[in-house]
Amino acid sequence: MNYILFDGPFRENLLPLTFTRPVADIRIGISTIREKWEYYLKSEVSIVTQAYLSKKFPTHTAEDNIFINASVFPNTELVNEINSIEHGKILKNDGITIAYKINHEFIDSFDFEKGLVSIQTLSEVDILENTWDIFAKNEKYLKLDFQQITNAQNSKALSDTNFVRGDKNLIFLEEGAIVEFAYLNTENGPIYIGKDAEVMEGSKIRGPFALCDNSTLKMDAKIYGATTIGPHCKVGGEINNSVFFGYSNKAHDGFLGNAVIGEWCNLGADTNNSNLKNTYEEVKLWSYAQKRFIKTGLQFCGLIMGDHSKSGINTMFNTGTVVGVSCNIYGSGFQRNFIPSFSWGSPLGMKSFNLKKSFQVANVVFKRRGLEFDAAEQEIFTYIYKDEQG
Repeated sequence: MNYILFDGPFRENLLPLTFTRPVADIRIGISTIREKWEYYLKSEVSIVTQAYLSKKFPTHTAEDNIFINASVFPNTELVNEINSIEHGKILKNDGITIAYKINHEFIDSFDFEKGLVSIQTLSEVDILENTWDIFAKNEKYLKLDFQQITNAQNSKALSDTNFVRGDKNLIFLEEGAIVEFAYLNTENGPIYIGKDAEVMEGSKIRGPFALCDNSTLKMDAKIYGATTIGPHCKVGGEINNSVFFGYSNKAHDGFLGNAVIGEWCNLGADTNNSNLKNTYEEVKLWSYAQKRFIKTGLQFCGLIMGDHSKSGINTMFNTGTVVGVSCNIYGSGFQRNFIPSFSWGSPLGMKSFNLKKSFQVANVVFKRRGLEFDAAEQEIFTYIYKDEQG
């Protein structure tokens, strides 16, 4: 069977993070949603997403295809239901499409909402609907991913230089991981250290926590769960209930809480975000879908930052701030609560970031990781830039 993950109806709710990736490539827990589905399906999947992203994220079709809503998290019962779908059937939950099965000949022309027979799922369904769900649900999926990834696997031995509080068996080190002179607390959840990742001396970690492959936790870092540091990151300072997708840095002191940081971001020294209003009121957050600030239902909500954005030293982000793609932010005082993509400036004023200059910066950043900011990446930037400029 050929499986294809599609963006689904919540893609706009998940902007700016989905400007540069399909919903399936959002990281929550240890792995991405795509990787979670591949684990449960025991099969590779492809993606159907926005047209301007399709060159980077192509769709692979076959004679028989099952399309799955990428905002839905997999579980064993749901996967069994999906694999039992007959041709021409669409699996729904409270009016939301979960999955459907069609032949290759109908992919481009078939109006499945009208033409398929609707059936209701009997399984428990968990859905990623908003950006803040990423850190709000991170504890749940960190624990689930830890069980799945470490099941029947042997951890690399933990050095005796470390101080452990809680169950030592809830600490797992992949091959090449380095952890020395650290304080590790597993009383509230597990601690996962990926391949060739390093926890530098003096770091204090409360699980659940994941430091993914090739990432570094800098000296004297203070980490509160549930926090995920994706691959190829360098992170320090104080962090609470936050998710870094990957390839991003917060290498110095400063507080980050209840936040989501995309890829290729850099937070300058002593960058801080507020995650709680002085009035203790519910936090509102900018919605791209509704083009206004909306209630999150949360008392704690910090920063959502799209890919390739940067902050200068001593930058202050207010409670419930959304930053778009490829922004360069600096200056004293609290930043605006919504900063559109390709913005350059400070609280005193913003201007549009030159598109060619953004190419140059991204190209330098990619080269540092041995990667190429190629034509497909440039086309994605160009589309977002034109879309944001109106």
